[in-house]
Amino acid sequence: MFADTENSAREADRKIADVVAERIERLIVDGVLRAGQALPSERRLTDKLGVSRTALREGPKLLRARGIIETAHGKGSFVANLTAQPPQSPLMHLLASQPRTLYDLFEVRGMLEAESARLAAQRGTPADYMMITRRYEEMLAAHDMATDPATHARLDHAFHLAICEASHNPVLVHTLSSLTELLLSSVFASVNNLYHRQPHRKRIGRQHACLYNAVTGKLPEQAYRAAPRITSTACATACRRSNRRSSVWCGRR
Repeated sequence: MFADTENSAREADRKIADVVAERIERLIVDGVLRAGQALPSERRLTDKLGVSRTALREGPKLLRARGIIETAHGKGSFVANLTAQPPQSPLMHLLASQPRTLYDLFEVRGMLEAESARLAAQRGTPADYMMITRRYEEMLAAHDMATDPATHARLDHAFHLAICEASHNPVLVHTLSSLTELLLSSVFASVNNLYHRQPHRKRIGRQHACLYNAVTGKLPEQAYRAAPRITSTACATACRRSNRRSSVWCGRR
């Protein structure tokens, strides 16, 4: 009888552990907990989830086994980098090695960033808009300094990624993150072609400002139109410089 009772208690704890793991996963998917962020303390999670500390400890064990969280001795548990870049696949190598794919990347960027901006304007939280503002200000500060093109490209990409994260669509965020290195090549091309030329630099600056104001001003349709204009400007300039595929996409907008 006692053994049966003990087994039932363990089974109940296992089920509660599954619920705890599922709830923490939901916090991650919803963007409440982000990569590198520490999980709340046991006391806070116990109060928030309404479970015993024993069950609470079992939940993170499941998440560690799945590679969703990591634990550092003396520091606690953190959300793992779920979009870590794997070794480059043969397909990614081929795409990165062919100059013609640059224009395909501009096209993909236009689509992803337009929808990201629209959703960010609809769903973004005050914390999201604070992060977007920080990334926008970092990008602006770099414009006034003698920053190398690679740094400019990463700051530009970080601004657009912050907007994407504010969409609260984990599939969209994962898609954009998984293409980071490829997309950076198109951003780098934009920086090389635009940022050292004052007229182009001012134009792209105005377009970024329009996008920033539309997203943080919660204007979805304006944000949707503003995002691809930036990509279109960069693509059109690259097309004129290379005289290849200029009529395929760059002239459509």
